[in-house]
Amino acid sequence: MGRLVITHSTYLEGLIPCLKKLSRVPEIDTITPAVISRVKGRAPELRLKVSIPIRGGWKLVARRGSSAQEVFVVTGLSALELEEQIQSVLTR
Repeated sequence: MGRLVITHSTYLEGLIPCLKKLSRVPEIDTITPAVISRVKGRAPELRLKVSIPIRGGWKLVARRGSSAQEVFVVTGLSALELEEQIQSVLTR
């Protein structure tokens, strides 16, 4: 089971329960939510999207409403495999 790093006082609504489920994937080592920012457009429900590769894993962008939050995932999974795991977590 991976580790979920909780360092901020604010997170997008519903993000932490989703990341806790994702941290149970055996191939995921660490998940770290980061900066929240305002964005144009609206996402009515929580969405997670694989963004860019980082050393040892991937950066995700979580969207809800007019806010976005960066999430860093340390894993050996490919982008496609991680996207599949995210979809299975979001549909549970």
